[in-house]
Amino acid sequence: MTAQISVNVIFATTNANTPPGAAAVSSLPSAADREQLSLRTPETGDLARSAARVADELLAPAAPVRLTDVVPAPEQVRPEPADDHLLTADTVIRVSADAAALAVAEHLAELLRPATGYPLPVTDAADPESDRGIVLALTGDETLGPEGYRLDVTRDRVRITAAQPAGLFYGVQTLRQLLPPVVESRTPVAGRWTLPGGSILDRPHYPYRGAMLDVARHFFPVSEVLRVIDHLARYKLNQLHLHLTDDQGWRIPVPGWPRLTEVGGATEVGDGPGGHYSTADYRRIVAYAAARHITVVPEIDLPGHTNSALVAYGELAPDRVAPQPYTGTEVGFSYVDPASERTYEFVADVLGEVAANSPGPFLHIGGDEAFKVKGTAYTDFVERVQRIVADTGKTVVGWHQIAPAAHLDGRVVQWWGTDGDDPTTAEAVRRGARLILSPGNHAYLDMKYAPDTPLGQDWAGLVDVRRAYDWDPGSHLTDVPAEAVLGVEAPLWTESVTTLPEIEFMLFPRLPALAELGWSPRSTHDWDGFRERLAGHGPRWAAAGIAYHASPELPWPVAAANATDASGAAVSTDPAAALGTSTDPASEADPATESAPVTESAAIPSQRRPDTAPDPA
Repeated sequence: MTAQISVNVIFATTNANTPPGAAAVSSLPSAADREQLSLRTPETGDLARSAARVADELLAPAAPVRLTDVVPAPEQVRPEPADDHLLTADTVIRVSADAAALAVAEHLAELLRPATGYPLPVTDAADPESDRGIVLALTGDETLGPEGYRLDVTRDRVRITAAQPAGLFYGVQTLRQLLPPVVESRTPVAGRWTLPGGSILDRPHYPYRGAMLDVARHFFPVSEVLRVIDHLARYKLNQLHLHLTDDQGWRIPVPGWPRLTEVGGATEVGDGPGGHYSTADYRRIVAYAAARHITVVPEIDLPGHTNSALVAYGELAPDRVAPQPYTGTEVGFSYVDPASERTYEFVADVLGEVAANSPGPFLHIGGDEAFKVKGTAYTDFVERVQRIVADTGKTVVGWHQIAPAAHLDGRVVQWWGTDGDDPTTAEAVRRGARLILSPGNHAYLDMKYAPDTPLGQDWAGLVDVRRAYDWDPGSHLTDVPAEAVLGVEAPLWTESVTTLPEIEFMLFPRLPALAELGWSPRSTHDWDGFRERLAGHGPRWAAAGIAYHASPELPWPVAAANATDASGAAVSTDPAAALGTSTDPASEADPATESAPVTESAAIPSQRRPDTAPDPA
């Protein structure tokens, strides 16, 4: 049954400690407001509209969301409860005359129009300083950095300022969170759209804030990848790492090597049909991400995890014999021949093609679990591949197993261990490497929440919400200085994850925890406060049709806590929800919105990821 919303106006005293949802009336007009009204002699039509607006403000209850409820936590928050702002059908979005800023303003309008039913026209503003409504303004304030913003909410105006369009975009995500949770609805909702008054100054702690989606173990169509991108954008993540190749499937085409996708792309874990992206598909993913200020980081895993490539081209195998397709979950058995020049021709063709279609600075070469390529054979291979990456103009990224290889300027090592005492990685940092931290026992989102979680693995332990949140990237590795940490990334491997609802179930509510570690200053880190703020997002996810794990660690609002299915995944109660399906965000009339609500489908048994593995039969 579709929920019906009613608004009750109760006269009460408002103060800074008014809890979310508490009914109260906005403050009466200030003395300054009364003076301004006495000085004007408006036309009759203006007077009527003004009177209607003031009446709306007087009757509006206090904002149901507090300025301090934002996730990730902002750097500075200064609430002003008397300055709550009411959006109305007459609200206009005004923006600096800049194409990228205009795109952010259109994105905001597209986010808010469905639930509010308001037209929210977007217009260039010659002087955004003096305009009412919602204002997005690029300024020369370089202290905000490339991604920082300032948000000011008063009774007359909502103003987001930033030095760069990315900052405006992140300010929009904060504004979105400050409206009632039902703003996430894709259909009109009757209600008042009140923003809490005050100001926010916000800048990210780390420049790299990412998540990884493994599309190799199980293939996910473009529409589902786009929805994942929307999820990252909500929480100010700016990197999507796509694991494009592995033993079970090759998902990206390369000119001159057609069998990579024709043969290598036709499999996945569990003997499913697999699949691959066309070049146009991949470019579409990249462009959709870029419009949300997210960079795609493509990964081609080398020299191991290459069975799908060897099935397609046996000439790359050490014995020149193509192996059988593999759809299990073991690791460490496959590798391209590091002694063959044909291998390096293949690597150069693949990395060159991927680099040409990836405008971001990073190119990930994997490098993990190549158990059969040892010693100098391994380091020589990595060093040569690093140079191939450099020749494409990209910065090389690899899992921390590449650390012993010689340093290349700009090299980034992604650490996924479980023991912070790692002298080899620390030595790579001393030689100049920067780090992305993805500790398996904190950041791996394919780990189970609890022993009875119906999805996921447990080789790195159980990762509940608190474990995902309660660690410090800047001090996590022994003998690694905080300034060497480029950022954090939350990988989701998909050996046991087969559908979009299952992806969402594993992402939420842990993804926002990792996002806060990446964005917020360490001084804001507080588990008790975070769990309260995060629980308030349950109704947002339900309204947006996002499946999530109703973790017992969080004090969920009653309605959100009850919206779960048999597997424990919280779901939308919208009768229009389609089981296990989603619409394509980029094919809707509104290209910036997320897809229609989905529900959690049945889980499949989990697999343990071993440290070593036999050759597949």
